Amino acid sequence: MTVRLYLAKGREKSLLRRHPWVFSGAVHRVEGDAVSGDTVEIYDNQGKWLARGAYSPQSQIRARVWTFDKQEQIDTAFFVRRLKQAQQWRDWLAKRDGLNGYRLIAGESDGLPGITIDRFQNFLVLQLLSAGAEYQRAALLTALQECFPECAIYDRSDVAVRKKEGLPLAQGHVLGDMPPALLPITEHGMQLLVDIQQGHKTGFYLDQRDSRLAARRYAEGRRVLNCFSYTGAFAVAALMGGCTHVTSVDTSQAALDIARQNVELNQLDLSKADFVRDDVFQLLRAYRDRGETFDLIVMDPPKFVENKNQLAGACRGYKDINMLAMQLLSPGGILLSFSCSGLMPVELFQKILADAAVDAGRDVQFIEQFRQAADHPVIAPYPEGLYLKGFACRMM
Repeated sequence: MTVRLYLAKGREKSLLRRHPWVFSGAVHRVEGDAVSGDTVEIYDNQGKWLARGAYSPQSQIRARVWTFDKQEQIDTAFFVRRLKQAQQWRDWLAKRDGLNGYRLIAGESDGLPGITIDRFQNFLVLQLLSAGAEYQRAALLTALQECFPECAIYDRSDVAVRKKEGLPLAQGHVLGDMPPALLPITEHGMQLLVDIQQGHKTGFYLDQRDSRLAARRYAEGRRVLNCFSYTGAFAVAALMGGCTHVTSVDTSQAALDIARQNVELNQLDLSKADFVRDDVFQLLRAYRDRGETFDLIVMDPPKFVENKNQLAGACRGYKDINMLAMQLLSPGGILLSFSCSGLMPVELFQKILADAAVDAGRDVQFIEQFRQAADHPVIAPYPEGLYLKGFACRMM
């Protein structure tokens, strides 16, 4: 039996603008027995068909839209079409930037809500983040095998957001070869090692590609501090840009070990690189207290905001850490500061940086703005897809 979801009166406006989410508060009633992830027909309060989506009874996002085309069925052919459409854009990007690692599917912005797929050489790494994505796992895997028969598939659906959908965490080999412990990919002439099985997210932060290239442009002749360095991609970029020295700081020794390997892999001068295992907040204060200065600081912390209730605390955290960084920069020094928190508006983040400059007693110029790389697109009706924001700040 077809399950029908009817919206409350006046709550159809976002869907008419083709926003892909239906929140629980917008639902008037559901007719039929829908299991989690099942495909439902979405109607307005007057019975007009609006969309076809995936039902998630445990999530605040009660339905995610697969299609606004009434003739389009949600089957293997549907996923094949979406995958091929997405690959066309990535083919162009890969050729332009010399990539063999990129985001193939960016969820809602590629018409596949709740689905993230990253490609590293011939390994596809999945994250199925919604009930609908999990429900359609078999159809998606069949479509991936049809579109990318040369690729192995590995699952990294081991992210906490699945709990909001009533789903257990999942990780492991799906199809083809097991990924090696470390897999090299190419980006703007750099070789960078990816830990698919144990690394953050799907193994690597592909979204910061453009920012790494910018760091390379700013690095020449500068002493660099790379905070929250993870596996050191910004450090490699700085060294390739001609920095005099770069210090990478992270709490994970395993990540720092890979960062060292990345420097060696690119045949760069290891004597110009330090790798420090420490808490960034504490280390910045220690540097300040002993009068250390840098000419370029990269501040790329993990997500500080998981929900709206955490936003005020996150603002304080971003302000404090950027204030400390600004106090360490020499006159004319550059701070590249980022937030990957989707709930942090770009205007608010800029204001936080401005307030941090006041507290640091520094005059700052905003000279460049950053966002996620182009393989992480944002469709017009879904501004939530823009989550990564950053600024280049010049100290006066």
